[in-house]
Amino acid sequence: MTKTEQQPRSIAEWVTFSVASLILAIIVSLVGYTWLNEKNQPPILSVTKEAIREIGGQFYVPFEVVNTGGDTAESVQIMAELLINGKVTETGEQQIDFLSNGEREEGAFVFSQNPRQGQLNLRVGSYKLP
Repeated sequence: MTKTEQQPRSIAEWVTFSVASLILAIIVSLVGYTWLNEKNQPPILSVTKEAIREIGGQFYVPFEVVNTGGDTAESVQIMAELLINGKVTETGEQQIDFLSNGEREEGAFVFSQNPRQGQLNLRVGSYKLP
């Protein structure tokens, strides 16, 4: 047998090549699908409050913020405003460094007055794109 002659590929080589090609095709397809479907979709941020707790004369208002949009949001500002008898009595502000798509962050606002005796508003104040 001379050096220029090649032996035919074995069944094991063909199976290995086929499996590797299939895995590569799946990865390329998933990357393309993700790129096409999430391209240029802005962050969609929502904040929800949870049950208020009173500890040591202070009122803790836990919250959760979620990004259901496509892009990552940086410097997400969460604002809280407590109105009692129609007047703003306390405010609070939280800063979250970044939220990527599908990510959740939790935090809490602390008030000296009972939020149950008034109207508590939580909202996303601002964010920036990376």
